[in-house]
Formats: sequence, C-alpha cells, structure tokens
Amino acid sequence: MGFFTIEWRDGKVLMIDQRRLPVEEIYNEYTSYEEVAEAIEVMVIRGAPAIGVAAAMGVALAAREGAAKDSEADFKGTMETAYARLLRTRPTAVNLFWAIDRMKKLEKSMNGASPREIAEAMEKESILVLKEDVEINRKMGFKGAEYIDDGDVVLTHCNAGALATGGYGTALGVIRAAVEQGKKIQVVADETRPFLQGARLTVWELMKDDIPVTLITDNMAGHLMKMGRINKVVTGADRVAHNGDAANKIGTYSVAVLANRHEVPFFIAAPLSTVDRDTPTGDQIPIEERTPTEITHVLGTRIVPEGTKVFHPAFDVTPAELIKALFTEAGVAEPPSVKNIDALFQKAGR
Repeated sequence: MGFFTIEWRDGKVLMIDQRRLPVEEIYNEYTSYEEVAEAIEVMVIRGAPAIGVAAAMGVALAAREGAAKDSEADFKGTMETAYARLLRTRPTAVNLFWAIDRMKKLEKSMNGASPREIAEAMEKESILVLKEDVEINRKMGFKGAEYIDDGDVVLTHCNAGALATGGYGTALGVIRAAVEQGKKIQVVADETRPFLQGARLTVWELMKDDIPVTLITDNMAGHLMKMGRINKVVTGADRVAHNGDAANKIGTYSVAVLANRHEVPFFIAAPLSTVDRDTPTGDQIPIEERTPTEITHVLGTRIVPEGTKVFHPAFDVTPAELIKALFTEAGVAEPPSVKNIDALFQKAGR
C-alpha cells in the first residue's frame, strides 16, 4: 500500500494523522509516551488493533525515557506512570489493555536486567507487535474471504482497514483477500457519523487500492438491503465478549438488526487479541462517551444551535445471535459462542 498507519523509526513513533484524511496525508512524529497517549485520545490513530500497536510503542518510548534517568527506581517510576497514563486513553478497545499487559510481562520477565537492556527489548517487542498484527490480519482476511462470493456487494461500517490496524485490516482485510483471490466484489461504505470514518477513511483506503466502493449515509443501509443491493455485511470490533457479543463503532448494532431483518449475513472480523474472555457478555463492556463537539461540529464548524444537549456513546454492542460468524486468525467461530471461541483459543495454543 502507498501509506502506513504507524511505524517505529529511529527512536520515534510515526503515525498518519487520521483526522486530516482524506484532504491531507500527514505523518506526525512522537517522542514520548504522553504524546502517544494524547494521539490515541484525540484519534490521530484509532481502531482497536492500531491502538494496541500504538500503546506498545508508547511503552517503548517510556522505557527509553526512563532508561535515560539516574536510577533503577526512576526507571520503574516512569514505567508505572506510563502504564497508568496509556490505560486511561480509550476504555472500550481491549487491544489497548492486551498490548500494555504484554509489555508489562516482558518487563517483569527481565528482572535483574538494566533499564537500558529493558528499553532495547521493549523497542524490539513493540516492533514485533506491529509485524504480528499485519500477519494476523492477512491470515484472518483469507479465512473470512471464504465467505465472500464472486459478485458480492459488501457493506462495511466505520473503518476496519489498514488505518485501524498495523496494516491490511480486519473487515477490509477480508475484502482485500477476496479481491486478491480474483473475486469481483463491490463495497458499500456507510459514512459512520459522527466522526465519518467510513466516508473519510474507508473510501480513501479502498480508492487507493482500486477496489470499487460506493458511499452511502448511515440511514440508507436498510433501504439498500430491502432492494437486494447488499449481499453481505462485514465489520470489525473493538471488543468481543466471551459469549460472542461484540462492541464496535456506534451504529453497528443498527446495521446488524437490519441485516437480520433482511436475511443478509452479518460477519465480524477481529483478531483473538480483541476477544476478551474475562468479559462474559456484552453487558459488561465499558462504552466510551466522547466529547459533544464531535456531534455538534463537522470539520470545526458548528452545525447545531449553541447549548444543544448531546449524548455521545462512541460504541454499541451487537448480540452474538445477530452475528453469523466471527473471523479470527485462528479460524472461524460460526456462530460466535463460548464453546466456539474457546475452541479457537485452544487451536491457537492459548
């Protein structure tokens, strides 16, 4: 692809600024964990797998900062502060917690090593997290592509592409894999209010790859399904509960209900790192509420009367019963359930 989402380069973290797309393709440099935390919060980078990679690299930057201090105590203090700061950034995306836990375990395993040795190991580990994510997405994509037929029109919600991951994508990874298999498919991307990830990001990605895509407003999906103009729905997820309930960008639940009403198969593509077996059902998934200005303003311009009351949950939960299958790198849970999800983890040796 002609772009990248996140990269470690010469002791710095580079991220494409997704707030500026599609008008400007700008890459920002970050040299501290605080800068990375802020980038996650303001959605310079977004999408559960990409947030996980960013968190790992933020920890690696913290380790570099701590290793430059005078004592081992200062190093440990810096690390604890960094872990706590990064954990506060986005509560719904479980990959954030997964990545930080992975880095914590690495630090603990190096008991007795010098801060500089730990910092070097953390840098390598964060780069490995990125590399593994791309490989996982490709595996998941080709497993999911088996469910996509030649000639399908596939609806997707939000952006679950390379921009939401280390590369290749989850839901868009399925679409990319189907295209690589020679299937002639078309994509319908809904705009995904209020942050317009579908309009700004998904369409931009697919046009970069010359994959046919049509943009619709969020409230058009049911009409197109009723007309028979959508064959499949594939989305990503920010957290999948043990029973298969899935949290994704707000509006996903509505799309799933419409798909069920019109007998259109609804799929979710998410790596095992997005599956949270410590969360029994979707009822326990924390739902982030974001700033009202994301609804009251579009591209910096206020579009509602001043003082308008706003409710802005960033995610909703789709019950497992509405999901035909969950695509992962270890295989497919069809349908998503505790039994089928546990089987995937067992297959992956976890």
